[in-house]
Amino acid sequence: MKVVVIGAQWGDEGKGKIVDFLAEQSDLVVRFSGGANAGHTVVLRDKTYKLHLVPSGVVYENKQVVMGSGMVIDPESLFNELATLEEQGITWQGRVFISDRAHVVLPEYKEIDKQMDSKRRNPIGTTGRGIGVAYAQKANRDGIRIGDLNDNEFLTSLRPNEREFLTPYIDRLRTMSINLAEFMQNYSNEKILYEGAQGVLLDIDVGSYPYVSSGCSAAAGASLGGAIGPRSIDQVLGVFKAYSTRVGNGPFPSEFTQERDGDLGDTIREIGHEYGVTTGRPRRCGYLDLVAMRYACQTNSIDSLVLTHPDVYDTFEEVSVCVAYKIDGQETTSFPSSARKLERAEPVLKKFPGWKKSITAATSFDELPENCRTYISFIEEYTGTAVGIISVGPDRTQTFIRKKVW
Repeated sequence: MKVVVIGAQWGDEGKGKIVDFLAEQSDLVVRFSGGANAGHTVVLRDKTYKLHLVPSGVVYENKQVVMGSGMVIDPESLFNELATLEEQGITWQGRVFISDRAHVVLPEYKEIDKQMDSKRRNPIGTTGRGIGVAYAQKANRDGIRIGDLNDNEFLTSLRPNEREFLTPYIDRLRTMSINLAEFMQNYSNEKILYEGAQGVLLDIDVGSYPYVSSGCSAAAGASLGGAIGPRSIDQVLGVFKAYSTRVGNGPFPSEFTQERDGDLGDTIREIGHEYGVTTGRPRRCGYLDLVAMRYACQTNSIDSLVLTHPDVYDTFEEVSVCVAYKIDGQETTSFPSSARKLERAEPVLKKFPGWKKSITAATSFDELPENCRTYISFIEEYTGTAVGIISVGPDRTQTFIRKKVW
């Protein structure tokens, strides 16, 4: 069975925790896209693991994990991350693999990345990790793939600065390199978890272009980056927060404003610890955007939604969600392709009474307060998609299933 986990918003939805939670019953975890610009946090009892490249399933000592063909790998970042995991007691040797079709991020890409962003007609607010440049080199057919490092003839074509940077890593990367298509045949009848990066609304094709990432963060990317055909995917899970966040520039229709919402944005940012795992940047916060969520469900064939962070609202008198946009005086429930229209969109809000009770110890839907259940049921009705898993806190154990996954 093959299950895909993607972000149903603008990233930072809590995918790392959910992949970690589901990985216990899986046989293999494959991350299919993105690079070190992504950040996943896994909390297990008294330890917090911050991951950027390595799939979240690595914290299970008996699990093998793969960085797929759609990823772009910064060797320096990768081995720093692996060293940190080792310091935290995670033995990773022999369990972490890289597709030989994944591309390499070189140091000079990072400066080029920043320069390019400063010259764009619409600056994106890039993390400056060189990810976009690596994907551009890939599309320009001038990139370096992990498999190329196994080719001594190719190595002679490296420029001096490229050779100097890569030489300390070549042997280590070679031992981790696999032909992913061939590797996956060994797992044809096993439970495989495909982990996405960023969120659907940052996908290069489906997202709010041009304010998007350069990779494929939609569910379709699991097929390309995971070396399987699209018909082999059995289930797609879309992770979303009880509110919305976004990092960097770009339209955000449901974003909190001081004029309309007072200090609500700052309050939620602090309760939800909304700061980037990779950059530490404060995230922009806003109301749960159900217009965008329904669009994400439609364009990714999401079978089941995963709700995270509803506990952030535990002390609130009321909770609001965005159910439509008002653009140039016209109300719409469609998610426009134009970033300009999205920038002009104003959220049409629906209010719900808060539950005024801690839900962090809940172990089932029935244990949630009635007002919380009503809020969740409305999300299901609006999106036409069941909420199959609910996370009520950061720890792995603070999660319960309503709809069977495996």
